[in-house]
Amino acid sequence: MSEVLQLAKELILRPSATPDDAGCQALVAERLRRSGFACESLRFGEVDNLWATHGGGEGPVLVLLGHTDVVPPGPREAWSSDPFVPEVRDGMLYGRGAADMKGSVAAFVIALERFVAAHPDHAGTVALLLTSDEEGDAIDGVRKVADVFRERGQRIDWCITGEPSSTAVLGDLLRVGRRGSLSATLTVRGVQGHVAYPEQARNPVHQALPALAELVARRWDEGYETFPPTSLQVSNVHAGTGASNVIPGECEVRFNLRYNPHWDADRLQAECEAVLRAHALDYAIDWHRSGEPFFTPEGPLRSAAREVLARFGGGPPEESTGGGTSDARFIAPLGAQCIEVGPVNASIHKVDEHVSVQALEALPDMYLAMLERLLG
Repeated sequence: MSEVLQLAKELILRPSATPDDAGCQALVAERLRRSGFACESLRFGEVDNLWATHGGGEGPVLVLLGHTDVVPPGPREAWSSDPFVPEVRDGMLYGRGAADMKGSVAAFVIALERFVAAHPDHAGTVALLLTSDEEGDAIDGVRKVADVFRERGQRIDWCITGEPSSTAVLGDLLRVGRRGSLSATLTVRGVQGHVAYPEQARNPVHQALPALAELVARRWDEGYETFPPTSLQVSNVHAGTGASNVIPGECEVRFNLRYNPHWDADRLQAECEAVLRAHALDYAIDWHRSGEPFFTPEGPLRSAAREVLARFGGGPPEESTGGGTSDARFIAPLGAQCIEVGPVNASIHKVDEHVSVQALEALPDMYLAMLERLLG
């Protein structure tokens, strides 16, 4: 059994449903200390974070970024095998976290061990940052660690996130940015009353709909570089008492904006609230900022990744800014260039999550090639 397959299995055996790390980071830290890494545990609330570094001096700082927490498996009887007992079937490793992202974490560790063994006096600093709060609220994980880094003056030049980014085969996609995510809970206040006497009531649903229609129909921009246009999507509308003859007194609407670097959260909030005021709504709104967009332009990191992925994916990778969000959104504001490279994402968060054993065993070599290209 290969080293990376063995380590991935050991990590899957630990039922680290977010935010519980379940001992994954201790296992990783023990291995990296033996390779000469300085390991620091940063625990905030119920969340464990591991910061492991090797090297120093004035050279560049390259961080491998990942998470040890996983989403809950759901009903275990729906799985073909226990989600926290790794099993190889037909060339696939099954288990919760196999693809998202314990496979990548295992590959990071193997690549780092091999890199420092081959290059003990490498340029700059190579580091691993792990959290147990990527799949959850993302409050006490990398977001909090980034605050600590700001206070310390910790510089990060390059960041490689191991999120499952490939679409069909390992290395066919290089993620060079992510959209920002801004969520809102809008409460429109009306006056409850009987449907037969609308003149004695004020229907918040009727009032909210024209404003929502304007927000939904708006063409926010035409895209940015490889980013798609900004999108506003309504995810939930709730009103009413359950009776068909009562005009509700309140209407709650939840919506989300996924936006490109044309915008920041402050400007988007201002634009949305201007529409709400223009429709004379009596409203309250609660905003939640998941993260600003980031984009890595041409440079050493993107060039190195493109060259390496072309060797592993059979051709030049697609360079994309699609998908949701990742913890790189907290590292990019530190001034780091960020990319995301990992296994195929087809089964993530699903029943019978799995990763190809062949791809898993190629991952350490892929990450190692990037490390050597940048710091060797």
